[in-house]
Amino acid sequence: MRDSRRPVPGDVNIDRRFNGPPASANGGYACGVVAGFLAEPAEVTLRMPPPLDHPMEVVAGDDGRVRMADGEALVAEGTSVAAIDVEPPVRPSLADAERARERHPGRGRHFAMSNCVVCSPHRPDSLGVCAGPLDGAPEVGLAPFVPDESVAEDGIVRPEVVWAVLDCPSFPQSLWSRLEVAMLGRLAAERLRDVKVGERLVAMGWPISSEGRKRTTGSAILAEDGELVAHARATWIEPRTTS
Repeated sequence: MRDSRRPVPGDVNIDRRFNGPPASANGGYACGVVAGFLAEPAEVTLRMPPPLDHPMEVVAGDDGRVRMADGEALVAEGTSVAAIDVEPPVRPSLADAERARERHPGRGRHFAMSNCVVCSPHRPDSLGVCAGPLDGAPEVGLAPFVPDESVAEDGIVRPEVVWAVLDCPSFPQSLWSRLEVAMLGRLAAERLRDVKVGERLVAMGWPISSEGRKRTTGSAILAEDGELVAHARATWIEPRTTS
C-alpha cells in the first residue's frame, strides 16, 4: 500500500458532497481526513460536528497527536495506534451483501441520515453502502461497495473514503431497525491494502459491546474472496433522553 500521508501542519476543507448529517461531514470521512496525517493504524476522536466547505487547520502536538481545528474550536484529534483488534465474526459473500442491502431500514426520507454520502439510498452520488441485516444474523449489517472514479485518484480510492465506508456499516443494526440516532465519537481503523476503482467489495459491521449510552462496534471491508481489506473499531454515543 502506498504511503499517502500528508505533511503536518496542513489545511483541509471537506467538500459538501461528503456530508453525514445534513450540515456536517460524515464522521468516518472526517476521521479519515485526520488519519491522512498519521501512520495507520490510527484512532481519531471527534470533538464536534466537522463543518463542510470550510477551511480548517491540522497541527501536530508535542504529545504526538494531530488536531484538526476550526479557529480556536477543536474539531477532531488523532494518533497512531499499535493495532486494530477486531476480526469479522463471519465472512459474508457479495450475494449476501446484495440481499442485505434490500433490507436496509433507512429507505424512507424521515431518518436523520437519509442523505448521508455513504449510506443514502436516494442520492445519485451516494456510495450506496446501505447496510441491512445479514440472513440468520440480524445483528450483522452489510452492503456491497463498488467504488467509482469520483472517489479515487489514479484508480486508487482515497483513504478518507475507505474510512467513511468503515463508518456507516458499523452503526448498530439494533438502532437502525428502530430508526434511532447515535453519533460517531471515535473511529480506529487500518487499511491493509489499497482499494481500486471497480472492485466488488463487501462492507460490514457488527456489535462488540454496550455500556449505557455507548455502543462499541466493529466493521470491515472484504474482497469477493473473503480477504480482509480494511477493519475498524467504532464508538457510537446515543443522545441523552429527557423525561
